[in-house]
Amino acid sequence: MPESSVVRTTHDSQDQAQPVRIAVYSDRRALREDVRAAIGSSLDRDYPSVELTDFATAPILVRALHNREFDLCLLDGEPAPLGGIGLAYQIRNEVDNPPPLVVMLARRDDAWLATWSKADEVVPLPIDPLQLPATVSRVLSEREAMRNPVPEAGK
Repeated sequence: MPESSVVRTTHDSQDQAQPVRIAVYSDRRALREDVRAAIGSSLDRDYPSVELTDFATAPILVRALHNREFDLCLLDGEPAPLGGIGLAYQIRNEVDNPPPLVVMLARRDDAWLATWSKADEVVPLPIDPLQLPATVSRVLSEREAMRNPVPEAGK
């Protein structure tokens, strides 16, 4: 089984914008498929196309992040030996200018650990097909706003 795979979902074939590149880290194929089904074509109009890449192992994902290949990472909090919380902490400390990190957690009580890991957001498992794309869009929008602030009127 390959370490990663790419699936591109496009809202509008006429749109020439760069796709949003999202890394999906989980050792569970079913969860990666649930993420793909939820993200699919349901991101908002600000992000007309999405490219999802699956990662079953952390080292391959970290290598890709060093190459700045992704706009956002969705990290499963459950894999062993390295879950999404520990991986988020590692990425924040090892990767220059990492993309936003969203950790997917089954246990609500673990959300405080995601704060420690400096994850940008936490979403619950199982995947909510409405909440996940909305969260991804919001996190991407917030990152874009930080990169390109709107100048204040009169300045």
